[in-house]
Amino acid sequence: MFIRPCYRKKNGKRHAYWALVESYRTDRGPRQRIVAYLGQLKETERRGVKHAAQGKGKSPYQQLRLFDHNNQPESEWIEVDTANVRVENQLDFGGPWLALELIRKLKLDEFLDRVMPRGREEIPWSRMALVLAISRLCNPSSELHIAEHYYPKTAMPELLGIPREKVYDQRLYRALDQLLPHKEALETHLKNRLGTLFDLKYDLLLYDVTSTYFEGQCESNPMARHGYSRCCASAHSGLFARELATFPVRESEIRRDFSRVSSGKP
Repeated sequence: MFIRPCYRKKNGKRHAYWALVESYRTDRGPRQRIVAYLGQLKETERRGVKHAAQGKGKSPYQQLRLFDHNNQPESEWIEVDTANVRVENQLDFGGPWLALELIRKLKLDEFLDRVMPRGREEIPWSRMALVLAISRLCNPSSELHIAEHYYPKTAMPELLGIPREKVYDQRLYRALDQLLPHKEALETHLKNRLGTLFDLKYDLLLYDVTSTYFEGQCESNPMARHGYSRCCASAHSGLFARELATFPVRESEIRRDFSRVSSGKP
């Protein structure tokens, strides 16, 4: 559908009245019919009706890129009664938005679309996998907690285009089942993206996400200041990358490095 001006002369002046028009096909070719007469509209009103007419058939959960200069909306001035302004239905936006940007940097969304093509499911499994990844990064919790408490209170429905009522625990469980066969391909993809983004050359990559912690004050060990583990003890998640041709790695060296860290020595 679209809006079309209808011109009419009144008192010697030409006036524009707007109509909402719909195109349809017949045996004799395409035709147009007027759905409703809208009368005289201001520019802002015309713009709103035009966007609504063009958006028919699309998901209502569409979000513009925050820093996309090609999607700058036109300025519109309105009056606001500041005395009666209050916050309602507050949603968590910053964390999910940043997580989605990181996913796009890693091209994880493209990878999931490639290895998990859409079938007969209502919500693509690749999109449900993004829900799991963002939730794991921003608020690690069970699938039941994500579906009933976390997801509805975030801006992910608008960012991902998945309505709140379509995300529930059983669908998240099935998404994990669909993702599991692609575990090795996912690890390979992330390893390659790490080397591309940071220009790293390595043959061995170890990523430690265990609950490592330190006993005592460890004042001489700067690594003990790096955050907390799931056990609420000072911890350090290590990222290890070496090029074997330059720095040969032996099991004894790794054990010696770990023993030095655990003893609190710098």
